[in-house]
Amino acid sequence: MTQLETMGAAAKQAARVLMNAGAKKNEALFAIAKALRENAQTIIDANAVDIENGKAAGLTDSLLDRLKLDENRILGMADGVTQVAAMPDPIGKVLEGRTLPNGLQIEKITVPMGVIGIIYEARPNVTSDAAALCLKAGSAVILRGGKEAINSNKAIAELMRDAVEAAGLPRDCIGLVTDTSRQSATELMQLSDYLDVLIPRGGAGLIKSVVENAKVPVIETGVGNCHVYVDESADLQMAANIIFNAKTSRPSVCNAIETVLVHEAIAEKALPLMKAELDKKNVEIRGCEKTRAILGDCVVPATENDYAIEFLDYILAVKVVKDIDEALDHIAKYSTGHSESIITSDYNAANKFTAGVDSAAVYVNASTRFTDGGEFGLGAEIGISTQKLHARGPMGLNELTSMKFIIRGCGQIR
Repeated sequence: MTQLETMGAAAKQAARVLMNAGAKKNEALFAIAKALRENAQTIIDANAVDIENGKAAGLTDSLLDRLKLDENRILGMADGVTQVAAMPDPIGKVLEGRTLPNGLQIEKITVPMGVIGIIYEARPNVTSDAAALCLKAGSAVILRGGKEAINSNKAIAELMRDAVEAAGLPRDCIGLVTDTSRQSATELMQLSDYLDVLIPRGGAGLIKSVVENAKVPVIETGVGNCHVYVDESADLQMAANIIFNAKTSRPSVCNAIETVLVHEAIAEKALPLMKAELDKKNVEIRGCEKTRAILGDCVVPATENDYAIEFLDYILAVKVVKDIDEALDHIAKYSTGHSESIITSDYNAANKFTAGVDSAAVYVNASTRFTDGGEFGLGAEIGISTQKLHARGPMGLNELTSMKFIIRGCGQIR
């Protein structure tokens, strides 16, 4: 057996224990949170190595921000684990129940997935977030982070494995792939004898690779080419404030906007207000010819590709559109199905937008930055699903479960 196959077999065995662990799951989660708090400096020291390596490798400031851990972020990770422990157990819920004419009693209940694989990039906080959610949902997890965060991930994973074992559960409930080669990623994608589902968290390249190469069922998450459309009836200062927040509060995350579409009737007033806000964070605007005619040569001419990609940086694509129909057509062409928002005072325009946009989250007069399990009141999340099968939008504990039927009889035969 390969190293990954051995890890998969151990995870599968651990999952059998975990599926009936009951209250021990919370004991393990509290132990993980305690270990993170008490060993913050160990994690920070490991993270410092990753940060130095990242700088030497030329990582952008936004990627370094994703990678960096300090005491506050680690305490936040620990708090997140504690919050997961406080959530209701998603396992064993009766979803449906009925008695058939022949007397058979049928129940449909929630059950663990089994073994979940998570493949992600330079965000070491995902290591604890994903492990906590999978553990609470009764599934073992195999984590495979990016090479940029390998030292941080090793430190975090080892602390968690020790904590889980101290709480009386198998340490292999949580596994970390320490080989960060492309070969290990491909092997994980094809570990169909052991993984029940694979969830990628990262950029478009990672998700495309997983979808194209995986033999394991995949839940797509994360890629966020998100839009704001400023309608002709919009409150323009509201629009400028929302755009500023949605672009600059944290540009490196998937719910940040990448494109703004502005109705031509209000573009001459709206664009200068928007730019005045964006200038506070030195956001580079890449715009169409109409945008450049209004704002001048400070706007970089937009290419077709600028409307199609996630910048994950202080860069924003802008396009002046004829009307809401052109905005809807643009979003349909370029959106990744994550989050879109309309700024409008027109009830009918709002309804047309929410009905016409096929994304996981559609907003009216609000920032796309709210697309988050915690912000939606769903608790911690494993990611934002941009597909339509099984789960869509923020994926919390309930989305990490499967179901089975239990049928009780008294001798019935067919």
